[in-house]
Amino acid sequence: MKIILGTDPIRFPLTGIGRYTYELARNMQANVKVDELVFFNRRKISKYLPENSIVTNPINGVRFGSLKKSIQKVGFLADIYRVTNPILQYRALRNFSEYIYHGPNFYLPRFSGLKVATFHDLSPFTWSHCHPPERVRFMQKELLRTVRSADVLITDSEHTRIELAKYFNLPLNKIQSVPLAASPEFGVRSESECLSVLKKYNLGYRHFSLYVGTIEPRKNIEGLLEAYRKLPLRLRTRFPLVLSGYQGWNSDAIHSKIRKAVEEGWATYLGFVPASDLPLLFSSAALFTFPSYYEGFGLPVLESMASGTPVVCSNSSSLPEVAGDTALTCGPNDINCLADSIERGLEDNIWRDFAIEKGISRAAEFSWHRCAEMTVAVYDQMLKTG
Repeated sequence: MKIILGTDPIRFPLTGIGRYTYELARNMQANVKVDELVFFNRRKISKYLPENSIVTNPINGVRFGSLKKSIQKVGFLADIYRVTNPILQYRALRNFSEYIYHGPNFYLPRFSGLKVATFHDLSPFTWSHCHPPERVRFMQKELLRTVRSADVLITDSEHTRIELAKYFNLPLNKIQSVPLAASPEFGVRSESECLSVLKKYNLGYRHFSLYVGTIEPRKNIEGLLEAYRKLPLRLRTRFPLVLSGYQGWNSDAIHSKIRKAVEEGWATYLGFVPASDLPLLFSSAALFTFPSYYEGFGLPVLESMASGTPVVCSNSSSLPEVAGDTALTCGPNDINCLADSIERGLEDNIWRDFAIEKGISRAAEFSWHRCAEMTVAVYDQMLKTG
């Protein structure tokens, strides 16, 4: 079994799809069924997994990411890049047709061998109003190309697998679901271990609720703020809502409501925090709140459970697959239910003890080793069926 894994998504510090790609690669390197694993990054084949944040242009040493952004700002250069890059990728891969190519981030280059791509969600199609129009146009075009050219597709959840099959009228046997995992740094930590982060953000151990994710409409943050406002003032001030995440598209109205909650004294917005702080924030929180409308998997829910922090989340899309029976769930638009669940999650110590113990156990069922094993099984089946 010979595999080429695209590693363009890997950027340090690792988040999201970059984390998935890195952990998949690292665990496949140790898999006995994989005879050869190489990596495709910036039109270059390498035997070495990227281990730092600097990716240079092989011609002149300029950081590729900076060069790419500069090119995209100039219209005619962007057009040239879009035309020439697929050609250059094809040339770089043309002598590797006996390999399986895996694109872990939706996209596939032109390639004459067997191809598999991971679809993390269908939001560019089913939630297109929550993305910038230019991004939607680009992604829809490229993802349609992926659907047509891939021999097999992988999704993070069974929900996305079924959604993908229905949306594109694909046979289910062309799509396999392979769940993600929380990284090892997410685990239960004592107050003393979290003290540096607590001091940094002026927070109390187990005395705040946490939201982590992009600040964007799809995450239903306005619903979360509305539900939190319904809590008794004593509870809001004792357990303020702490939000962390970078500013996404179309988020001005959300930020306006966050600022109002901050001014009223029951919320804090941290912005985008360093990846090294996140495990400590998760472990320090009294409750993790995640009432998202739509997720391809819902990794923050799993990270919270691994950290020994109870969860309140929506019952939409893939989140029930991740949370199981360990979280308090409700419809994302049911503000009263969400408020009641948050209040119970903060005050019902019997339920909290159950959720902490059950959450840690459930999170342990997901691992990057298992993710790699299941992915290799997909490759194996591809080879058997041709």
